[in-house]
Amino acid sequence: MTFEELVHKRRSVRKYSDHPVAKEDLLKCLEAARLAPSGCNSQPWHFIVINEPELRKRVAARIFSGIYSMNKFAVEAPVLVAVVSEKEKFLTSFGGQIRDTSYCLVDIGIACEHLILQAQELGIGSCWIGWFDEKALKEELRIPKDKKIDIVLALGFSAEDKILPKTRKSLEEISSFNSYIPNKS
Repeated sequence: MTFEELVHKRRSVRKYSDHPVAKEDLLKCLEAARLAPSGCNSQPWHFIVINEPELRKRVAARIFSGIYSMNKFAVEAPVLVAVVSEKEKFLTSFGGQIRDTSYCLVDIGIACEHLILQAQELGIGSCWIGWFDEKALKEELRIPKDKKIDIVLALGFSAEDKILPKTRKSLEEISSFNSYIPNKS
């Protein structure tokens, strides 16, 4: 599969089969994330893979309930990955403060995209989730209170037969060459 085919095929999966994801495939996904670039090579991430069925069910039931229930579909995903933000290098942090940019989050975004594209190549679906009960997740996984979890990834094989086409803005709406030309719509 070419990269172009891969990015065209990748979708957020919100309906999972109960087919387990092989540990060797999860390790390939983690390796893809590990190789992602980061500001000053900080690698400000720690991935906690939750694939033990009883623990995953308990964690998912807690973190996707109440005001977070819009993401309750993830309870059915056979794997969840909690992405913990780790300390970035001083220069990256300092530069981020000057630029008012969270390079840690940019770096985590790149690493997560590497992970989910590797998953897609292996036929494993994914969904990037930012709305969950972080406090409950920290309790369940014994993550220190001073740590931040910005992302949970749901991974598994899609149970959907019909894949809807992607709806995206046109290239003309999202890009220009040599100067900023705002969309006139």
